[in-house]
Amino acid sequence: MAIIVNAGTSGNLSIALRLAASGLLAVADRHALDDALGNAGAAALPADRAAAQEIAYNACRRLNLLDALAGGLLRKPNPAIGPLAKAALSELIDHPDRAHMIVDQAVKAIAGVKAGAYKGTLNAILRRFLRERETLLAAVQTTEAVHLGYPAWWIERVRAAWPAHWAEVLELGNARAPMTLRVNLRRTSVDAYLRTIRDTGIEADEAGGAALHLARPRPTRLLPGFAEGLVSVQDLGAQLAAPILDVQPGMRVLDACAAPGGKLAHLLELANCELLAIDRDPQRLKAASDNLERLGLTAQTRAADAGEPGSWWDGKPFDRILLDAPCSASGVIRRHPDGKWLKRESDLPAHVREQARLLDALWQGLRPGGKLLYATCSVFPDENQRQTARFLSSHPDAIRLPIAPQLAPYKLASALHCDGQLLPGAFHDGFFYALLGKRPG
Repeated sequence: MAIIVNAGTSGNLSIALRLAASGLLAVADRHALDDALGNAGAAALPADRAAAQEIAYNACRRLNLLDALAGGLLRKPNPAIGPLAKAALSELIDHPDRAHMIVDQAVKAIAGVKAGAYKGTLNAILRRFLRERETLLAAVQTTEAVHLGYPAWWIERVRAAWPAHWAEVLELGNARAPMTLRVNLRRTSVDAYLRTIRDTGIEADEAGGAALHLARPRPTRLLPGFAEGLVSVQDLGAQLAAPILDVQPGMRVLDACAAPGGKLAHLLELANCELLAIDRDPQRLKAASDNLERLGLTAQTRAADAGEPGSWWDGKPFDRILLDAPCSASGVIRRHPDGKWLKRESDLPAHVREQARLLDALWQGLRPGGKLLYATCSVFPDENQRQTARFLSSHPDAIRLPIAPQLAPYKLASALHCDGQLLPGAFHDGFFYALLGKRPG
């Protein structure tokens, strides 16, 4: 069942709640939240889409709590009003001072042939929540999973992997993501761009390399020179990949899973190299090419499976290879809060097999003396330390190279832990990096 906003409606909370409900309904059906919000909100005003995203993201951060609340308040599951109830309940938790407006706008958001009956039901359960708020919240927060806002299996894996840091990792995963910029050093300098944005009233600080951390997130249309390619949005943790790989001018370089293109562009901003970018998704690869055009950069692109070199490789070895491998995305969960509900623990073995397939296939294309950077945005050791250990044990011509010197200029909020794992910090997401060198001869 789709909940679609009517075209031409003026911006208000009822529209945002209706859009957010459509997104939550999609997540329940195991569809990506951003895709659902984009489809349902195609005809909505930008302010409504932005508000809907904020509401839906907040709801996804506590979705199991909202499931329990709505399940207790509704006599039986009702997909026509359940997602809207969850969106409204999430707003009531965060904004008790706006309670009556939220209830009024949520009821207004209901549409359809049974709108009258549904409005009465929704109004009743939301007002009951207002009357019995503390009792109802206490009644559903009886498990660690509901209290922390994660599936139980996710909590256990993070706790087992990082016993000294697990609580902080989970807490940061439910926080709002920071906004970090990457200055295009082919077009301007960090100092020059920092002066430009400060002159427009934007608060920012240097974070090392080409990175600037914004005090408050803002739309890219409000960033001076964004359309002209002076700057891109990229998490600080993601900005470590290009300097770690250490590409030099004139090198032959492969970005094996290039879309959406942030690391690809950064490589080209740092060195004038011969770069081939491949990805299995033609649409995402097209978006990466469009971003390169905005930045004034060029690369050869090809839609292909990196794990099948016979379909795209000309046999000439690469000096550098970046493998930003498909993974659980457990290190960037605050940017995609629906991910923890869309993923299943049973999905992890498939990720691990795919990572191994890609690593083994790409290794043959690296020249002796070259470097391959294996990267994920995961905090699960199966995808990171154990994957790297497996590869090294089965490839005697591979060695692990240090990466700490390349990271020295960056202002990281948390240290690297256990073999290349960057845990999430206040100003960056969680990433894993393993730089692999091929022995000469």
